[in-house]
Amino acid sequence: MKCKSLELLDQLEKQVQEHMSFVNSLEALSQETLRKRPHEGSWNILECIQHLNLYGSFYLPEITKKISKSNLGYNVDFKSGFLGNYFANSILPNDKEKKMKTFRKMDPRNLMQSAEPIPVFLEQQNRLLHLLDKARSKDLTKIRIRLSFSNWIQLRLGDIFRFIIHHNTRHIVQIKNILSLTTTH
Repeated sequence: MKCKSLELLDQLEKQVQEHMSFVNSLEALSQETLRKRPHEGSWNILECIQHLNLYGSFYLPEITKKISKSNLGYNVDFKSGFLGNYFANSILPNDKEKKMKTFRKMDPRNLMQSAEPIPVFLEQQNRLLHLLDKARSKDLTKIRIRLSFSNWIQLRLGDIFRFIIHHNTRHIVQIKNILSLTTTH
């Protein structure tokens, strides 16, 4: 995939703002609704958000560090890497929703629940918007960010942004599905 860097950042910012708006609306729901599971063994809404927070806790500091250290200036074009494009596209939800195995350290059921995952998510998304803005003066292709599950694999900054935001989209869809299953029964 090749595109204009600023167009990509504009599109990603719009998605982050949509995610924030949706998650912000969840604060009006009762704790019972937020903690209700559609079926045994599945995640509830707060666990989905906590899962996203775990990813944010890893990637936001990594991106901040790499953007701050980089002296690579703006590049008008972004060219996705093979692996980065694969990861970013494979995480998107689709019609034939495939289950994906979560890494143990990113499974919210294995950790103590944050009492306030929604405000943490919203704060992280504000930080993500700030990083997307800072990236407007950087080379999205040449800056590399390591993956949460590998110290050896690094993806291009533009691909990491796409992966994180597509991952958020996947779980926003999951939350909407949970709501439709738990509020109609």
